[in-house]
Amino acid sequence: MTEEIKAEAKKSWLDVVRETIYGMAAHDMSRAALRTRASMEHLFILITMGDLLGVPILPPYYSLRLLPYVVPQIATWKRRMLREKDVADTMF
Repeated sequence: MTEEIKAEAKKSWLDVVRETIYGMAAHDMSRAALRTRASMEHLFILITMGDLLGVPILPPYYSLRLLPYVVPQIATWKRRMLREKDVADTMF
């Protein structure tokens, strides 16, 4: 029984070390990658569904073909595009 407890303590200690190293080395890069991905997704939706905001870029035929893939993200995209921007938003 005591060997199992020691093995669990050692495993949890290794997890703490692993998470600390990840936080020091790769956390900021992964957050930057997620922000970049979100920006690219919003730009894609703007290009394909821009006519919802009055920016006709692509013909409606192609927009309708892509509509099933974009529907889950339209509400958050509209909210983000129509929100007031501040200088502090670009800092983070």
